[in-house]
Amino acid sequence: MDLVAQWMSRKNQIGTASTDLHVNGLRFAFYGRTSTVRHQDRVSSQGWQRDMANDLIAGRGQVIAAYFDVGTSRRLPWPLRTQAARLMAEITRSQPTVDAIVVSEYERAFTGAQFATMYAWCQRHGIQLWLPETGGPVDLGNHDHRSLLALLATQSQREVLRARNRVLAAMHNQATQQGRYLGGRPPYGYRLVDAGPHPNRADARWGRRLQRLAPDPRTAPHVA
Repeated sequence: MDLVAQWMSRKNQIGTASTDLHVNGLRFAFYGRTSTVRHQDRVSSQGWQRDMANDLIAGRGQVIAAYFDVGTSRRLPWPLRTQAARLMAEITRSQPTVDAIVVSEYERAFTGAQFATMYAWCQRHGIQLWLPETGGPVDLGNHDHRSLLALLATQSQREVLRARNRVLAAMHNQATQQGRYLGGRPPYGYRLVDAGPHPNRADARWGRRLQRLAPDPRTAPHVA
């Protein structure tokens, strides 16, 4: 086998594991996630997450399977995420092909009480769970690890709530103070009219414009 073919054989497709690959050390399954397709590039997001995971396990094992969920919220439990569920199914096989799960950062995989649930699940199946924040396998018997994971869980949940509140507050301001149209079907009695170029200069350069609601001359009298 030439070098290119050998390299390709090691770049396993998402959700697959290579059982023929010789591994020195632990056999890792990499798990990553990106929440949106529209605002994040899947290839680059998966790339940097995989690089961080590889740096963490360097010299202690090798990733033999990769599972990457796209367009999935961190609030969704692992069994309801497509790739995470496949990873869990692989581990519950009679002869699992991995010894540990590695993720690139806590917030990419967990929020709320999800980590505690997954950690207990991994313990039942004899699987380690590795995080960069702990520098290796998590041990909840370690007081420092428990304190750190509690902090990470709080931060992850705070990030979700903060992002949600910011978006809702911005949408409210755009609608009430700027009169901007935020999508959906215009209510009866109104129509859409041009409201000028988009405030984002990058969007404005390619011609994107704002719309706002204005009374419809034909139907507004009925509403009045």
